[in-house]
Formats: sequence, C-alpha cells, structure tokens
Amino acid sequence: MKRITFILGVAAAALALPAQANAQKATMKIHLKTGGKVLTATLPDTPTSRDFLSLLPLKLRLKDYARTEKISDLPRRLSIKDAPAGHTPVIGDLAYYAPWGNLAIFYQGASHAPGLIKLGQLDGGIEHLAAMNGEFEVELLRADAKQPIK
Repeated sequence: MKRITFILGVAAAALALPAQANAQKATMKIHLKTGGKVLTATLPDTPTSRDFLSLLPLKLRLKDYARTEKISDLPRRLSIKDAPAGHTPVIGDLAYYAPWGNLAIFYQGASHAPGLIKLGQLDGGIEHLAAMNGEFEVELLRADAKQPIK
C-alpha cells in the first residue's frame, strides 16, 4: 500500500510541474515607441512588473546615465513586494531602481546594484535606444492595449 501511495504521489507531483512551470513563465508584452520606431519588451508576471503595467499608457523623457542606461523618473514608486534585493543588469534589461524610483533601460551591462529590480527585457532594438542623444520622449503602451501604434 505504501508503494502505491508513493507512486500516486510522484505521479501527482509530475502532473503539477507543467502547470507550475507555465505559471512561472507567464509574461506580458509592452511597446516602447520612440524616434519613429516601435520596440517590444517582455515582462515576467511579478508584483513589480504588474504595478509598472498599471501606469501604462505613459509618456516619459529618457536621458542617458553613465553611458550605460537610459533613465526616467516614474510618476510614482512601484511595489517592491517579493522583489529580489538587487540585480546584475545585462544589455536590454528594463529595470526599476527602487532607491530613486526610476525606470532604467540598459544598453550596456553593469555591475550588481542593490535596489535594482528587473522589470523585463527588450525583445530587440536596443541599438536604437543607445544611439538616441540628449533627452527624448518614449511612449510606453501595453501590447494588448486598444491604442493604435503609429
């Protein structure tokens, strides 16, 4: 009887794994519109990413910071519930820097930063943002939004 219970337990756990994996892989898409281009980013389903999505649609003015990232203040602080203590950004990362309350889009990798929370990853086009000089406007929209992308 113990053997049957063990086998049923293993089978139940194996059936639950795909559902858990799919839940962990749930993602959301956003569009970033700037300089005549539309870029797409993928965000994991996390409390901080969901809070960021609640701000959209949003227009921001990005500027260069440390020849590594484009940054802009957000209209309010985001939830950091269940967020890691820090992140080591790579090229294409969208991140929230909790100590300053700003959005960062990395076009260069950087060292680990406490308080940096990854929001998502650009699907491509980082070279377009990296080449933008001075301050410039970016419009952020949910990919599933009804607003037209021009």
